[in-house]
Parts: sequence; C-alpha cells; structure tokens
Amino acid sequence: MQQPSIFSPKPQGMTLSEFNARIEQVLNNDARLRSQWVIAETSDLRLNRSGHCYTELLEKDDQGTTIAKVGAAIWASNYGSLYHKFLKATGQVLTTGMKVLVNVTATFHRLYGIKVIINDIDPSYTMGDMERQRQEIINRLKEAGVFEMNKQLPWPDVPQRVAIVSAAGAAGYGDFMNQLGHNPYGLQFYTCLFPAVMQGAQTVPTVLAALDRINRHIDLFDCVVIIRGGGATSELNSFDNYDLANEVAQFPIPVIVGIGHERDVTVLDYVAAMSVKTPTAAAEWLIQRGTNALAHLDELQDAVVNAVRDTVAEAREHLAYFTSLIPAVARGIIDTNRIKLDNYTRNIPFAANNLIANQQTRLERALERMADAVKTAMHREQQRLQALDEKATLLSPVNTLQRGYALVRKDGKCATAADQLQPGDQVTMQFADGAANATVN
Repeated sequence: MQQPSIFSPKPQGMTLSEFNARIEQVLNNDARLRSQWVIAETSDLRLNRSGHCYTELLEKDDQGTTIAKVGAAIWASNYGSLYHKFLKATGQVLTTGMKVLVNVTATFHRLYGIKVIINDIDPSYTMGDMERQRQEIINRLKEAGVFEMNKQLPWPDVPQRVAIVSAAGAAGYGDFMNQLGHNPYGLQFYTCLFPAVMQGAQTVPTVLAALDRINRHIDLFDCVVIIRGGGATSELNSFDNYDLANEVAQFPIPVIVGIGHERDVTVLDYVAAMSVKTPTAAAEWLIQRGTNALAHLDELQDAVVNAVRDTVAEAREHLAYFTSLIPAVARGIIDTNRIKLDNYTRNIPFAANNLIANQQTRLERALERMADAVKTAMHREQQRLQALDEKATLLSPVNTLQRGYALVRKDGKCATAADQLQPGDQVTMQFADGAANATVN
C-alpha cells in the first residue's frame, strides 16, 4: 500500500512540525541551493567552545540599511582551514564587519529554521573590498584638495618636541620611548603622551580627541607621532577611516605614522608627512634627523676651521710679502723725497726772486694807486673847502650889514626880538662902517 506524500493536502490542517518538515525536504533536496557563491557582510561573528563559528550574513543598501539577513555557520571541522587560508592571504582574521565572498549551502532544520553553512571563502574578494574602501577614502581626500597638505609642511632641522598619540601601556609606546631615550648620540627629546585607544570601536574618537588636544597647544610641539605596535591586521581597520585621515592630512604640524608591522599599510600612511613601519622605526627616524643635524654642524665647524686656517695662511703670505717690500718701498720713498727736496732747494732762489719781484710790482702798483687816491682826495677836499668858503662869505654878517642891515646889541648881546627891549634901554647899533649908541623910546 502506497504511503501518503508529505505534501498531500490535509483538510483538517497540519502541525507546524509537519509544515517545517515539508520546507526541510524541499530546501535540503534542492541542488540549486548548494555550493553557491554569495557576497555578504559578516555580523556578530563568534566562536563557541565546540569550535563552531557562528555569524550573520547581511546585505545593505547604499544608505547602510540592512535589506537581507541570514544566519550562517562554519563547522569546527572546516573552520581551522578556512581561518588560516583567510589569515595567510589577507593578513587579517575573519571578523565582524567584513565584506566576504563565501561558498554556502542552504539548510533548513524544523526546530532551528533556515541557516547557511559556509563551505569556502575567497580571501581575494575581501582584500579587494578593503583596498576599494581605502582607495575611496584616498580619492575623497584628493578631491577635497587635502591629500598632500601634511606632506608639504616644512620640517624643523631637529624635531625634538614630540607629541605622541598611543596607548599608555602599549608595547609599541614602550619600544618607542626606550629607543628615543637611550639613543647612543645623547640627543635630548621632549615628549608628551596624549593617550588614545589604538584598537576597536573607540580608536577613531579617542585618536581624534588626542589630536584636538595637541592642536590646542600646537606651539609647544615640532611634530606628532601616531604609533601602535603589531597585532592582527584586522585590528588596524580603524585607521582606514575618512575622518581620521582627513584630520591627519590637514594637521598644522608634520605627523609621523608608525602603525603595525612591515606589511601593514593604512590610509594614514598615505596622508602623513612621514610613514614608517613600526614605532621603533619612528624613533629611529627622529634620531636620524638629529644625527643628520649634528653631522651638518660638524661639517659647518670643519668648514669654518678650514676657512679660518686658509685665511690666516693667506694673510701670513701677504704679510711676509709686504714685509719684504718695506725696505725697497722705504728706499724708494726716501729717494723720491730727496729728489723733491733737491728740486725745492734749487728752486728756492728762483722762487724767492719771483716772489720778491711780484711783491715789488704789487707795491709799486699800490703806491701808484695811493698817489692817485691822494690827489683825488685833495682835489675833492679843495672843492669842498671852496664851496664852504663861498657859503661862509655869503652868510657873513659883514655882507648882510653892507646890504643896509644893522645889529642891535643890549648889554653886549644881540637883540633878535622887539619884546627883548624896554623903553629907556641903552643899545648899540652896529653898521657896516661903524657903530652908534641909542636909547629905546
């Protein structure tokens, strides 16, 4: 007798387990749902005590909204090989938040529901997606015109005042400080730690906060060092962040980035003024900068010493040369001046005669001018005396009396007005030819 199919209709209804059994039979027997390559993002990835790995596979739209989700598992028998395969190819462990290309098989359990089993993983897709995200950040920075800004800042000759962004107890920070403080050249560096979380969700906000604190005291520092020691490459994903890269790119003093191992590269390595592989390498770079300055100072010192030595030697040569010339120059000067003296001596009589002749000529000319001046002055004075004589003659009282006038004197004095005389006064009247006495009536 033929058994009824599980899909036979039951007018009275079926139990949930029967309904799930139908789904289980259809889903698990459909070859199209086996060994399919699926692109998704991991979420809530965890490993249990049995060695099984459980996660959720998500799909998000451009706004970050989840539009599809399914539970997934990697059985312990397969997890070890997939883990090492992914780690070897990408340098990272499989973790939450990664874009992956996985080979899955859909399964349905009437008690636990639908789940996909991850059979394989393509690490190259994840590497490409990580590089794509990194390149998108780089392109955004270039479009904003800030990508090269920190690289273009001038470096001090010796950057000694160093602001450090790192975790206080981290091994990388300890390596950096030990290398810097115990350098064999005795160079002194002045450091200040601005603590930050260097892995996990708090990395970006705490590093940004540390940079903000440094920026408020920017005049105290020559450069910033952002360092973190080695670890899983996945722990460095936080440094592939646009906001953090944008802040480093526009930071007002040079930034040195020393994060991870030799193979690790983050966006910060592209935008910082200097990128080194490890915290120790960051310290070595600062020390090398100092030793270069010392070497330059030594070169300058040697150049100054050589220049002084050459100048002194040249001056000595000049001095010796001029010293050897002194006797000859002195003899030449003496001979020249002796000749001049002889010439002067021979010329003295001629010069004296010429001087005496010139002075005699001048004296004769002066005497001639003096005689002419005396004659002119005497003639002028004679004319003046003649004029005065004529004027005195015209103004003489005798001439006046001769014209019919008389002088009236009272008591020997001339009377010049009528009111000076009184009746009965005795006066004398002087005429041109004599005098007569009279009484005033």
